[in-house]
Amino acid sequence: MLLVQFITESQERRIGILHDNTIRVVNGYATTLALARAAIAAGAGLAQLADAAAGSEHYHYDDLAASGRILAPLDHPDPAHCYVTGTGLTHLGSADTRDAMHKKIGGDVDSLSDSMKMFRMGVEGGKPAPGSAGVQPEWFYKGDGSIVRASGQDIEMPDFALDGGEEPEIAGLYLIGDDGQPYRLGYAIGNEFSDHVTERQNYLYLAHSKLRNCGLGPALLVGELPSHVSGTSRILDREGRVRWEKAFVSGEQNMSHSIENLEYHHFKYGLFKRPGDVHVHFFGTATLSFADGVSVQAGESFEVASPQFGPALRNRLAVGATGFAKVKAL
Repeated sequence: MLLVQFITESQERRIGILHDNTIRVVNGYATTLALARAAIAAGAGLAQLADAAAGSEHYHYDDLAASGRILAPLDHPDPAHCYVTGTGLTHLGSADTRDAMHKKIGGDVDSLSDSMKMFRMGVEGGKPAPGSAGVQPEWFYKGDGSIVRASGQDIEMPDFALDGGEEPEIAGLYLIGDDGQPYRLGYAIGNEFSDHVTERQNYLYLAHSKLRNCGLGPALLVGELPSHVSGTSRILDREGRVRWEKAFVSGEQNMSHSIENLEYHHFKYGLFKRPGDVHVHFFGTATLSFADGVSVQAGESFEVASPQFGPALRNRLAVGATGFAKVKAL
């Protein structure tokens, strides 16, 4: 099942089930968050509750997208209660990429860079037996709910950034129950978006490079993630022509870590089990236009598409002026 959040012409929020180009409205719930809270309270599955509440009212997805009324598939009314985080060095990539990566991480561990050591650790211990903890992945904080951009909205990089590049990924979407239990609502495609030039200067700049906007959605895939997910990442120029295009793969079949292991190492921290909070957690990628020497310019657009997730995620790149604040002493 695919769920979509949107706004009506009268500026009312709705959630609906997407099938092809038709969104069937789920009655009684204005948001994914409200539907998820009700599902937890009822001890029911999200898809079960949505299907039971779906009525005859419907909208056409293309019409909503054309008028800019598609929302991110999960949000919180207070953006400070939405954590956006992620893990890196988790994906094996294509067959050619896998072969090259295994050659890089072979041999003497002491001769490897820190990144290659981390990748090797994941290959060797990222998929433990169910119920067991495997090796920790690389982890980063990206921001709160204020950085999330829905399909059709601009992704803005600050004017001090050295680069604005896409990262086509799958994100897990979660709600923390009143008892502190994390509940996974499902998954969405995303553009994690980072400053790769800053990161390349020194890997200790990774934290700086990740404090950027991200794209998410447009649909929430309810249920388990397929073991193999395929998609296409594109860069479109200002006239809408494809400037760069590459296939990407995800899902556990293409990863060095299991989803369960990535979730364990995120939610093991009490900070991330605060009742009522929402989490968007990116699982990583192995496909970047930056790796092919592409520098995306303001006015150009990103497109991340995978048939398992319905419509493509599309965002234009913009540059925002930085309001540097001089600190005042009290």
